[in-house]
Amino acid sequence: MQTEKYRGYTLWGHAILQQEDILQPERFAGSGTVMKDSKVVEASGVLGGVDTDEEAESAGLSWCRAWVDNHG
Repeated sequence: MQTEKYRGYTLWGHAILQQEDILQPERFAGSGTVMKDSKVVEASGVLGGVDTDEEAESAGLSWCRAWVDNHG
């Protein structure tokens, strides 16, 4: 999980393991959570699949920044 402060909000980028079978390579989906004053303001749901947990977390943070830019 990655976090950052952005325009007065706390943003969380999450990686969700999407491995369907132990013999398959690991895949991750991203998601994001926007918080203000320790309260959840918005959450993204599942954002597409990527190959690494870092990419998934970055996708979640990108979604959060876009949400803040449009709604914050």
